[in-house]
Amino acid sequence: MDPLTMQRVKSPYRLSQVFLLHALSLAVSGEFNCRLFVQDVSLKGSLKGADTLRDLAEIEEIDFSRIFDRPPRPLNMDRQRSCDERSLSELSTGVPIPSPRPSSRIENNFRLFDHLNYSSSPGRRSGFNTPISQIGVETHPTMAEAWEALRRSLVYFRGQPVGTIAALDNSEEQVNYDQVFVRDFVPSALAFLMNGEPEIVKNFILKTLRLQSWEKKIDRFQLGEGVMPASFKVLHDPVRNNETLMADFGESAIGRVAPVDSGFWWIFLLRAYTKSTGDTSLAEKPECQKGMRLILSLCLSEGFDTFPTLLCADGCCMVDRRMGVYGYPIEIQALFFMALRCALLLLKQDEEGNEFVQRITKRLHALSFHMRSYYWIDLKHLNDIYRYKTEEYSHTAVNKFNVIPDSLPEWIFDFMPVRGGYFIGNVSPARMDFRWFCLGNCIAILSSLATPEQSTAIMDLIESRWEELVGEMPLKVIYPAIESHEWQIVTGCDPKNTRWSYHNGGSWPVLLWLLTAACIKTGRPQIARRAIELAETRLIKDNWPEYYDGKLGRFVGKQARKCQTWSIAGYLVAKMMLEDPSHLGTVALEEDKQTKPPIRRSNSWTF
Repeated sequence: MDPLTMQRVKSPYRLSQVFLLHALSLAVSGEFNCRLFVQDVSLKGSLKGADTLRDLAEIEEIDFSRIFDRPPRPLNMDRQRSCDERSLSELSTGVPIPSPRPSSRIENNFRLFDHLNYSSSPGRRSGFNTPISQIGVETHPTMAEAWEALRRSLVYFRGQPVGTIAALDNSEEQVNYDQVFVRDFVPSALAFLMNGEPEIVKNFILKTLRLQSWEKKIDRFQLGEGVMPASFKVLHDPVRNNETLMADFGESAIGRVAPVDSGFWWIFLLRAYTKSTGDTSLAEKPECQKGMRLILSLCLSEGFDTFPTLLCADGCCMVDRRMGVYGYPIEIQALFFMALRCALLLLKQDEEGNEFVQRITKRLHALSFHMRSYYWIDLKHLNDIYRYKTEEYSHTAVNKFNVIPDSLPEWIFDFMPVRGGYFIGNVSPARMDFRWFCLGNCIAILSSLATPEQSTAIMDLIESRWEELVGEMPLKVIYPAIESHEWQIVTGCDPKNTRWSYHNGGSWPVLLWLLTAACIKTGRPQIARRAIELAETRLIKDNWPEYYDGKLGRFVGKQARKCQTWSIAGYLVAKMMLEDPSHLGTVALEEDKQTKPPIRRSNSWTF
C-alpha cells in the first residue's frame, strides 16, 4: 500500500468492505497506480489471514455483481450491523448470515424475488458522517452544502414533514415550483432513507395515498380512481388556523396532461421504504394494498391494444412537454416494468392479492419479451433494420411494425458504436424513435428489464459516447436534440424546448443517482465517479440548477430554476451509493430468470 493510503488508514482501523470497494473503483479508474493489498477481515475486525496481493489486471476482473449471488435474507429492524462491518469473506464466498424466519407475506416475497441482500442499516446516517469519512478520507464539502439545502426544502403538514418542494429559487416567479411533486420527491426520499430518516418517506406515502382517493375531474371528465397526483401543495389558513392539502392531477399542469408515472414511482418508493427499513407493516396496511391494486387496475386493464406496453400521451412523465414521446415511450415502459416487479414483492397473499399476482406475472412475461426483442438496438440490429423489406404480412414477417428503412435518421449511423447498444425511445406502427433516453435505460438496468448482456452494452455505449451523453455536465436526458423544421412540428415551437435545452437535449444533474446505481449494478463504478466529479466542479458554484444547456452542458439552463431540490438530492444519493454500495438494494432488483425470453440478442429482430 502506498504511503498516502497508509496515512489515511490508521491502525487499528480495519479495512471495511465499503472502503475496499471504494479503493477498487479508484484503482480501476486509474487513480491508484500501485498494487493493492486486499485484507480479509473478520466480523470483529481481526485479520484472518495473510495479505493477498492483486495487481490492476486482476482488479479489473472483479465482478461487482457478485453481491447479488448470496442467498436471500429477510430484513430485520433490529439489525444494527452495517455493510462496512461485514467481512470480505462474506462477500466473496456467499456464506449466508443466519436470520429469523419470515413472519409475513411481504418478507417471504423478498426472500423469493429480491436477492439484493446488502441493505443499509436503518440506524446509520450518511452524508455528514459517511463510511468514507470514518476511515480517514474526507467527505467532499459539497455534501454538507447539499444536506443543508435539502433540509431547507422540507414541507410540513400539521407539524410533520411530508415532502420537499421542487425548488427554493426566489429570484423568479415560482409558478408551481413551490409544490411537492411525486416524481421530484423520489431522489429526496432515497436520500433520507439512506441517511436513516425514513419517517418523512412514510408520511409522504400515506398523504399521497389519501389524495389518490379524491374525485378527479378535468373539464367535467372524471379520471380513473387509481390516478396518483402529479403534485400537491400545503395551504395555510391563518384565519381558521388550519392546513389543507391541494392536489394537482393534471388539471393545472402545462398541457393538462395527467401523470402516468406518479403511480409507478409511488409503488417504487413503497418498496424502497420496505427494503431500506425492513418495516413491512406500512406496505401491509389495507389502504396501501388497496392503493397498489387501484394503480395496477388502471395499467393492467385489457383493451384494443395488441402490445403489452402502455399507450401514453406526450407530457405524461419526466418529459412533461410535447417532445414526440407519445405512443409507447421507453421511460414509461421501464417504470411500468419496475412497478410490476415491486408490486409482486409487496402484495399480500389473499384473494385479491393473488388475482393481481397472476395478472402481473402474465404481463411481465409479455412485456419483457416485447421490450427486449423490439426496443433493443445495437450495430447488428441497426444493420438489420437498414435492410428491412416493407409491406410484409402474416406471422412470418420480419419487419413486424412496417418500419420504412428510409426513416432511419442520419445521426444514428455515426452514434452507434461497434460495442454497445441501448433501448430506443419508442416503437409503434411504422415509427421507431431512435433517440437515447437516459431515465428509461437506467431504469431498465435497475429493474432488470435489461438482460445482463444488454446492461453491459448500455454501459459500453455511455463510455463510447461520453462527450455526447455526458460532456461537461451529466447527464443528457435525451440525445440528440431535434431542431429546425422538425422542432417546430414535434414541439409546437415550444420556446423552452429549443435545441440542446430543457428536455430537448438538456443536461440534468438529477440523473446522476440513476447513472450511479446502474454503474454499481453493472460493476462499473468508475463511470459514476467520473460523472460525479464533473458535477462537483460546478453544482455549488451555479447554485444547483435544474438543468444545463448546450451540446456539452456548458451553460446554466436559460429558464432553469436555481436551488432545484432534485438536483441536490440526486447528487446526495449518487454520493452515498458510491461510498456505500449496499444502498443499491434499495433501488435495484435482481434479474428474474422466469421473465427472460429464450432468445439470443443477435436474433431478437428476426422472429
